[in-house]
Amino acid sequence: MTDEATKSANDQVGDWHRLAGASVLLDGFHALKHAVRFGARIPLAVTTDRRATLELAGQLAPDVRDTLDALLTEVPETTYTSLVPRPHPTGVAALAVRPSRTGNLEALARSPRTTPVVVLDNPRNLGNAGAVIRLAAGFGATGVVTTGTLDPWHPTVVRAGAGLHFATAVERLAVAELPAGPVFALDPEGDDIRGLKLPDDAVLAFGSERSGLSPELRARADHLVSLPMRPQVSSYNLATSVAMTLYHWSVTGNGAF
Repeated sequence: MTDEATKSANDQVGDWHRLAGASVLLDGFHALKHAVRFGARIPLAVTTDRRATLELAGQLAPDVRDTLDALLTEVPETTYTSLVPRPHPTGVAALAVRPSRTGNLEALARSPRTTPVVVLDNPRNLGNAGAVIRLAAGFGATGVVTTGTLDPWHPTVVRAGAGLHFATAVERLAVAELPAGPVFALDPEGDDIRGLKLPDDAVLAFGSERSGLSPELRARADHLVSLPMRPQVSSYNLATSVAMTLYHWSVTGNGAF
């Protein structure tokens, strides 16, 4: 690195430590790519190999290459690994400004709503929560709401979501604060989803991986819905259940596309 590049890298590291506590960590090229595509404010982005990262952008995401060219600062690998809890194979990391809670709540409350809201009722697994946010973004859902103690903006959730938190409204709310709309809660004793049409303004609720729906959410539900399942198979993975339900909505309702 030239003296000028070294100074720039050192400045970025100082700024990183100053901003990290109040920012969203974007872990890896794909998280940064998606955040850029969906309008995230990104004050800092670093890479261990600027040329390789821009080549990757040219191959996989040419729509964001110029933006990344302006954002990225190359830093030594030892510096990069000191900035992130778990180095990503692409050697890329960035800090983004978390969307305002007010804006997210307005998006969740907007009426009429043309796509469902996904509710994870007291989820436990950070990776599953991130996978669900990625699914919701892919289907164009209005947002993902979690209840309970899990922070849906935890770095592990954001990593699993591949930066797609910025493509949908992601918030934590109490059951009493859920957006308006008919609540379709997934439960083994519910009506078979194959006989139902899910409305576009549905609130699709999924219980925790271990204990299912909470009493509060069950009491709030307008409809209990079950997924088809072979006898003696006890359950599906949470993200799989969400994917099946959103797919059913997409082919029986108006869909997002």
